[in-house]
Amino acid sequence: MFNFKHEWIETNIGLLLVLTMLAISIGGLVEIAPLFFIKDTVEKVAGVRPYTPLELRGRDIYQREGCYLCHSQMIRPFRDEALRYGHYSLAAESQYDHPFQWGSKRTGPDLARVGKKYSNEWHVAHLISPRSMVPESVMPNFPWLERNELNISDISERMEALRKVGVPYSLTKSEYQANVKQFGAATAEMLSIPDARKNLIAQAESGNYDGDRSKITEMDALVAYLQVLGTMVDFSKYDDDAFVKYR
Repeated sequence: MFNFKHEWIETNIGLLLVLTMLAISIGGLVEIAPLFFIKDTVEKVAGVRPYTPLELRGRDIYQREGCYLCHSQMIRPFRDEALRYGHYSLAAESQYDHPFQWGSKRTGPDLARVGKKYSNEWHVAHLISPRSMVPESVMPNFPWLERNELNISDISERMEALRKVGVPYSLTKSEYQANVKQFGAATAEMLSIPDARKNLIAQAESGNYDGDRSKITEMDALVAYLQVLGTMVDFSKYDDDAFVKYR
């Protein structure tokens, strides 16, 4: 009797489609719905902040050039991952990423902890000619990044768009004060949308990421972005050695 009904369902394409969609919907709800009611789904981690205007433009260029296709930004909680890259990625580190950069494959190394690992000069040379720094690299050259001046005309609009999806860039005085309380005055100033262009220029000139002070380039922005990855959280407060040793 059961076999007859099972065969009838499988041979009835319309009914099979409806029942399949129903099963998928129920399974999805069971997995996703509880997350909306768990306050600590994304744990609170000190130091995590939104990107500055310059770092944000660098992230945009990182996506434009397809860097995410070969480089992931998610260190998995396995011993070999921790030994190679450092502490596993925390959910809080991606809370301001839209979209997140976890990736789906690694042709090159994971970049979640690349910030401050190399000098600005190393990154510039590596992006212009990867094999000059890593002979076995299959990464393409990106020499135009050093030549192209950075477009900053729409940086405020980019920040406003992210503000609409929950990134705490400030547009009003009350939002600014909230950021001062949460991130500190210096960081809150960098997250101000009305001052975005001024702050971007100031960081680029101060950091001089591409080594050329005559102009602000796409290289400045991309290197600024790479240099901040993995540096917001003080992982010395986490027991990395125990994680590597005992897991």
